[in-house]
Amino acid sequence: MAFLSRLATRASLSLLLLASALPARAQQGGAVAVAGGVSYEYLETWDVARLNKVLTTETPAFAGIPVAYTPARNGARLYRVTYPSVIPERGNRPTVTTGLLAVPDLPGTSFPMVSYQHGTVYGKQEVPSFIAQSSETALMVAQFAGQGYIVVGADYFGLGLSTEPEGYMVKASQQQATADLLTASRSVLEAMKLASPKLFLAGWSQGGFVTMALLEKLEADGIAVNAAATASAPVDVYVALSGFLDFPRPLDATWVMSLFILSAFSYENYYGLPGLARALIADEYYEVTRKAYMRETFNVADIPTDITTLIRPAYFDPQYFANSAYGRIALATNAYRWVIKTPVRNYYGETDEVISTGLGQLAQTYQRAMGAGNMQVEAISTGKTTHRGTFATAVPQWKAWFDGK
Repeated sequence: MAFLSRLATRASLSLLLLASALPARAQQGGAVAVAGGVSYEYLETWDVARLNKVLTTETPAFAGIPVAYTPARNGARLYRVTYPSVIPERGNRPTVTTGLLAVPDLPGTSFPMVSYQHGTVYGKQEVPSFIAQSSETALMVAQFAGQGYIVVGADYFGLGLSTEPEGYMVKASQQQATADLLTASRSVLEAMKLASPKLFLAGWSQGGFVTMALLEKLEADGIAVNAAATASAPVDVYVALSGFLDFPRPLDATWVMSLFILSAFSYENYYGLPGLARALIADEYYEVTRKAYMRETFNVADIPTDITTLIRPAYFDPQYFANSAYGRIALATNAYRWVIKTPVRNYYGETDEVISTGLGQLAQTYQRAMGAGNMQVEAISTGKTTHRGTFATAVPQWKAWFDGK
């Protein structure tokens, strides 16, 4: 008992010393400036019980399936990071954006880091730095930060506290937002006297695409990544959209309309192409879809669930679509066509209502088609899982794989 008492005293002292190393304003919730125009603010701490509630109750409700997760063993301190970036598609115009930094509530000065890229959202604040509104981020924090990993997650341009229009599937901007958050987070960690020697990338759905795009940028910049994993990643936007137009499946989700809406208005704004969205979307639905993109008040029932009603008939001709302004951008928006050096695992569901098995396997197929084949990329089935079920099933597999790296 005396030994246990001394151990508890030492643990308490370590936590007090760790807390004292943080700037006082961060502990009190005020914004703290660090190098490079970056600032951060303390949001809250999720204790072990709160994290395990995410794993045992909230995620099964979100995903619709039970999944066995390793319970959290420590709490996590949550911070919002505000940082400068630039918009490549707009001549590197400066902007300011936000993201989440989750730090294990543990003694110690070095932890592995996971950069998590979130999926499609419909609310402006359903993003990592507003974690109470982001079930997917909550799962990542519970499974990773709750077991000793630092977790970072960019909100992307146009979401969170960003004042830009959303840049949905705008590749260079999403690469910039996520890469700059890594730099900003390391500035914050340095101020906290913490290090993150190992870097992992992970993302689901749209975030799976962004994860692969970020990996492409980091490899090009010579930044080492220990491993990257995705779930339900649309690594080729043209393949995904063309599938819905030209080869619809009975199980296709009715909400895939949002992919066309968000990408069309985003491409119009970021690539400077007035009228692009109007050219794609039928006249009677243009105004309601514009409101949906801008997060203005609208009636969701006013947006049709039949793609042939929402999209103009000409786009169902594959040649017309490929040659349109919208189609040409989609054709150029991919994240797998380089010789990948980092170990990658792309998880896919066999009954995913958004990502076909072929699209889920596409990065592996492409890499292995080159001569003797690049074996760094593996496509892994999660079985007959839905879009959300694929993510929920993949996360503990990501964790086990990253633990071994």
